[in-house]
Amino acid sequence: MKESNRATIAYITGRIINNSNSSSVYDSNRPGYINFSGKIDDSSIDIYNYDKSCYFSGNGNNSKYDIYNYGDNCYISLEIIGKEFEGYDYGSSSYFRGDVNNKSICIYDHECSKHFNYSI
Repeated sequence: MKESNRATIAYITGRIINNSNSSSVYDSNRPGYINFSGKIDDSSIDIYNYDKSCYFSGNGNNSKYDIYNYGDNCYISLEIIGKEFEGYDYGSSSYFRGDVNNKSICIYDHECSKHFNYSI
């Protein structure tokens, strides 16, 4: 999974699980802030990633989302279960999973078999 897509998933899950209105996510892996704009609610995601210069948009039902990545022209599926989440990035043909603990988000990327940490 591309670095910018992981950061976007961290931002989305951090906002949904924490019911946050944050406009950025801190990427501990590179390190630095990545800024976003747009809305996320129970039934839809419509955000812009300024670092990647592209939109992510999709529909959901408060736990399952199909998100279109306009930068890579592919979908990312996302399911949230309590404070944990999992999904599939069709662009890299890889699974990911993670959890949110307060403002910290950890993502395990199956493509590279590594953990990545973020905060919102």
